[in-house]
Amino acid sequence: MAVFVALGAFLMTLAGGWTAQRVTDRRHLVLGLAGGLMLGVVGLDLLPEALDTAGTPVFGVPAALLLFVAGFLLAHLVERLLAVRQAAHGAGEHDGRAPEVGLTAAAAMVGHSAMDGVAIGAAFQVGGGMGLAVAMAVIAHDFADGFNTYTIASVYGNARRRAQAMLVADAVAPVAGAACTSFVTIPQQLLGGYLGFFGGALLYLAAAEILPEAHHDHPARSTVLCTIAGAAFIWLVVGLAA
Repeated sequence: MAVFVALGAFLMTLAGGWTAQRVTDRRHLVLGLAGGLMLGVVGLDLLPEALDTAGTPVFGVPAALLLFVAGFLLAHLVERLLAVRQAAHGAGEHDGRAPEVGLTAAAAMVGHSAMDGVAIGAAFQVGGGMGLAVAMAVIAHDFADGFNTYTIASVYGNARRRAQAMLVADAVAPVAGAACTSFVTIPQQLLGGYLGFFGGALLYLAAAEILPEAHHDHPARSTVLCTIAGAAFIWLVVGLAA
């Protein structure tokens, strides 16, 4: 049952990626929306869940927040190291961005989607009603996951084929994650720590890369509205799933 329901997440993820591909003539609006979706996912979905499951204080600070900061700093460090390495070898970047960063971030999105599938499977182990509630939340926000996965991979200069491959991997991940719950159970505290860490990395990409790029060529009011709409959409999804 969990795997069957996870197929809805598979289709919704592909729909989000397809939408991102179809609006290339409004790239600044796509990036603005993606930035808002990423901000909403981090602040309204990932971080609260991480604090609930990994909120044990470490020297006065919840472990989830420490990992959140670590994820942000690691994303910054990885981007800078890849940029320096490419410059040293004379390889061109895409508008100052290393394609490997986009692939790494997209791979992290795939990992997050796999955890979504695990969450569906674990919820169905508790009960059918709980499983359906969690599945509805996952399916609703997987549109944003697919949208963001394709956008992140492509905005860093990766070929369309690579971005599409990451999108397909992101769509398959929830199904695989749900299937794995038949054999493996992930401790809640470990899962919460991962969500905090991933949230920090995702926030870095949204605030330091995606949103500045959205306003670079088109500093329009409509771009800001798209960002607000993206965050509001995630708020709506979280509220309906509560």
